Amino acid sequence: MGFTTFYPTYQLLNLYHSLSLESMKNQYVADINDYRKYGLLRILSGYGTISTGVCWMLTAPDKRPDGNFRDYLNNRNRDKCRPFDPPLYDVLYNIIHVIKQRHVAHIEQSGVLPNTYFHSTVIQDAHSERVFYFNSMTNALSRMDLIFFDPDNGLEVKSKPKGRGDSCKYLYKDELFQTYAGGHSVLLYQHFCRENRDMFIKRMASSISEQTGPFVYSFRTSNVVFFLAAQRDKLDHFATQAQIVSSSRAGQIKMLPHFKD
Repeated sequence: MGFTTFYPTYQLLNLYHSLSLESMKNQYVADINDYRKYGLLRILSGYGTISTGVCWMLTAPDKRPDGNFRDYLNNRNRDKCRPFDPPLYDVLYNIIHVIKQRHVAHIEQSGVLPNTYFHSTVIQDAHSERVFYFNSMTNALSRMDLIFFDPDNGLEVKSKPKGRGDSCKYLYKDELFQTYAGGHSVLLYQHFCRENRDMFIKRMASSISEQTGPFVYSFRTSNVVFFLAAQRDKLDHFATQAQIVSSSRAGQIKMLPHFKD
């Protein structure tokens, strides 16, 4: 299935503006987390077998050193790292060593995520702007089978109520619930916190299940974890793809189902 990206006029204008002013946080593009993230998304979507919406949840750049883990793209690591996903590896290598500009637009335009629509506007802290952001996202991605949320940090924490400073870095439970209730399977990027990681994954999977349904998977890497809340009608698809993740990414991504009776 071919690469599909739909750009309404307002989004093209926003994309042009962001490329010109570099006002989005693109400093993480092409680091090792991206290689695993896009590889996971490619497999879970069946390389475009189902339609996917990517909600970047882009925020303004900062001066943190995050996103500098790019040694896997060095020539000395090429033979070890590239075989996991050669087409994806080559795209990310090209972004760092040829284009030399880290921006999600290069991911969108590369074709490495087939049958995918991207919601690329910047998310703000203000509550009213956040409501508008998610209303726009819901309309834009209404026909997608799978929606991937890529917040800076992950699911909400008590210390950051919606509308407060830095709330743009989180997805909130009501937003997760509304997306799943709209008939979409949901994939969520999640940072680890200072907690035993096995217990953290178990706790988060349970919390996500309360907002979605009983069919939750976790995909754990050395740095972050992804949670998939699957719709019942996509269970067979995701069961197959989750096993592919487990077998093809052994040592890189650990898959675990968290199904409830």
